[in-house]
Amino acid sequence: MTHKRKPKSVSEVMASIHSQDTKPEILARRWLWAHGYRYRKNDARLPGKPDIVVTASRTAIFINGCFWHQHEGCGNYSVPRTNTDFWKRKFERNKERDARVRNELRTLGWRTMVVWECQLKPARFDDTMATVARLLDEARQEWQSLPPSARQRSQIPDAPPTPSAYTALPSDNLYMAAEDEMNYADDTPEPY
Repeated sequence: MTHKRKPKSVSEVMASIHSQDTKPEILARRWLWAHGYRYRKNDARLPGKPDIVVTASRTAIFINGCFWHQHEGCGNYSVPRTNTDFWKRKFERNKERDARVRNELRTLGWRTMVVWECQLKPARFDDTMATVARLLDEARQEWQSLPPSARQRSQIPDAPPTPSAYTALPSDNLYMAAEDEMNYADDTPEPY
């Protein structure tokens, strides 16, 4: 006798979704480690606990899920059909928090990079990670060109952060992997 599996409830599905160590994060971290980039993961000393923190280049990398962070133009960008008001407010709060955290990091002298889940699909993975590596190398060179006094004032804080005296250089961009600030790849999402 075969038993039918009952469909999972919405709460069971939501409970199974993790905020850390997702498949896209693990893929990106493995690639970075294999190519000689050393990092910390989810460093709570920085605002927003970035998914990947590359201290050598002063870069915080966020691996964003296309659904949860509403990657416009992506196939995973949608709003659930039930309880839409709740979901719209939730997604709007996510976007606002993302922007606030990136601005706080910039104030502390960090660069930020957002890599979308769809950019880590097999068809785009190599190009995406090659671009991430190039941006990390550029950021490392700029960081090392700063005077030692500026580098010393903007290390990772021991306690929860408050904005430091370090002021960003005029050339200090907010690196975004798939948004208007820096669009390096075709935004056409690839299917799984």
